[in-house]
Amino acid sequence: MKKFRVIKVTLLAIGLISIQSCFVAKDYQRPEGVQTEAQFRTDVVAQQDKTMADVSWQTFFSDPTLKSYISKGLQNNLDVRTALQNIAVTEAYMKQGKSGYLPTLSVGPGYTFTRTSANTQFGRITGAQSLSQYDVTGNFSWEADIWGKIRSNYRGATANYLQTIEAHKAIQTNIVTTIANTYFQLIALDEQKKAVTETIGFREQSFETMKALKEAGNVTQVAVNQSEAQLYSAKAMIVDIDANIAVNENILNVLLGETPKVLERGTIDSQNITTDLAVGVPAQILENRPDVKAAEYALINSFENVNIANASFYPSLTLTASGGLQGIDIDKLFDAHSLFANVVARLAQPILQKRQLKTQKEVALANQEVSLLAYKKSILNASKEVSDALARYKAADEKIPLKQKEAELYEQSVEYSQELLNYGMANYLEVLTAREAALNAELAMINSKLGKLNSVVELYRAVGGGWK
Repeated sequence: MKKFRVIKVTLLAIGLISIQSCFVAKDYQRPEGVQTEAQFRTDVVAQQDKTMADVSWQTFFSDPTLKSYISKGLQNNLDVRTALQNIAVTEAYMKQGKSGYLPTLSVGPGYTFTRTSANTQFGRITGAQSLSQYDVTGNFSWEADIWGKIRSNYRGATANYLQTIEAHKAIQTNIVTTIANTYFQLIALDEQKKAVTETIGFREQSFETMKALKEAGNVTQVAVNQSEAQLYSAKAMIVDIDANIAVNENILNVLLGETPKVLERGTIDSQNITTDLAVGVPAQILENRPDVKAAEYALINSFENVNIANASFYPSLTLTASGGLQGIDIDKLFDAHSLFANVVARLAQPILQKRQLKTQKEVALANQEVSLLAYKKSILNASKEVSDALARYKAADEKIPLKQKEAELYEQSVEYSQELLNYGMANYLEVLTAREAALNAELAMINSKLGKLNSVVELYRAVGGGWK
């Protein structure tokens, strides 16, 4: 009974020490000045209190085909599935860190056979001896978290877990925006192919007209040859466009986690993004951008590693105990006289550790500084991306009506120059130049529409949208 009282008193004393002791582990605070670093240019658009990042991608995009591809990509994409497995790994480590407060306990039977040497001091008297011993032993060990090392380890593991969750959100955002941009690229190529195909029809007619004018003596063979060359140039453009369509379809299929095949899609003029393009205030970048939040969780993890390194310089208090049954005769193993117990409370202060503890702290501090710089860089990068997307969107929005007017004027110039040529009032070079300019203007207008769609998607991603 006296032994068990000692155990109770020891456990109670250790519990009181653990509760009343001071923790050296510090609590994380967001670095000062981070809020002011999250800025973007207000000369492009005024800052609003709300943000388009709060709009889900199902609402943001209107094309049902595009939305079906995004849904499939989020389900099948290999990068997304890999990120989910990374979350499972860090979640397991987080649970392990939470269990750091618990003791270790093991129980099991054992058998020990010992044979002494006949050539030892006692062996010369007693001769060689053989001894068999049986036991059922339980081992218990527990460390008091006096300096907060276990708590910091748990908080660091939790931050690592949350970092992988944010990384998963960032991958989702990239998948959503990349699928959308690839889809828009495809429908723009379809529009370009349609424009070039119509141009080929016009140039075939023009080629026939040129041959007729040559027979009438109005133009020379040079005009016929150049008209035919323009026809072949347009046909060559179709070959390039078809190749680009196939490449982008392959890219989109990989994003969907599928093998290459032809994909259905809408038209560029049917893309209506009606969401208010509100970017919010700069501080909202810190809360909406998954990559920025992931960088902060990495900083928290490195901060907790510094806490652990600091706590390693202080003494550790551990309680170990073992008990069970021991006997040399297995038939008497479960007798009351076979009981044994052993309890040790130990306070260990590290003194000479081959500089391991100091190195651990120096490395932890350096890693914390690296994480802080990476966090600040992610904020600056996010601010830049928002400003860039706003500038590109404004430029594309202003350029589209200008390019549309340019294309219309070139189309009229083609008609007028062709009529003048038919009546012998214009040079065939004027007709060829007008045709080439008209086609280039129409292709440029399509590219401007594509640029506007891409800039809207990029702005959506830059402010932290796409993962909801």
